[in-house]
Amino acid sequence: MDENAEISTPRDAANNALILAFGRLQGAANRLEYILGRALEVECGISHLMFEVLLILGRAGEPGLSMRAIAQEQVLTTGGATRLVDRMEAAGLVERVEDPGDRRGRLVRLTPLGSETTVAASRMHMENIRRYFLAPLPAEERDRFAENLRVLSHSARDVLPKLP
Repeated sequence: MDENAEISTPRDAANNALILAFGRLQGAANRLEYILGRALEVECGISHLMFEVLLILGRAGEPGLSMRAIAQEQVLTTGGATRLVDRMEAAGLVERVEDPGDRRGRLVRLTPLGSETTVAASRMHMENIRRYFLAPLPAEERDRFAENLRVLSHSARDVLPKLP
């Protein structure tokens, strides 16, 4: 891939190997997001974003996470995180509890239904990941590909501004 290729026409831009590579990454991510997200909605009754919050809360464990921490993890505004958690609470997946470290604060944690949903959705999601994300790749390249994605994700995360 010629990272220094000159772009002087629209055709050069459209055929630039670096731009094409990033476009393919973005296209694959968008298509996989649709396929996997739709499966979560149809089979588990939750959006992909809800699933991600369930995973974040599962990782955090007790006593739970603040709305700000959830927002930071998902690159949402605190208002967006609040609306999402409101919907998840209405569905019985999460609950708000007092923060033992701050009597004025509230934390969000999984309910028993949220825990069950996380496990069931994860099992189904894992099978779909195998089918749509791993199966098309050569077996000997899968671990390296996953590691490269981790590096890219962390690099991009580290550039993002922190929420106030």
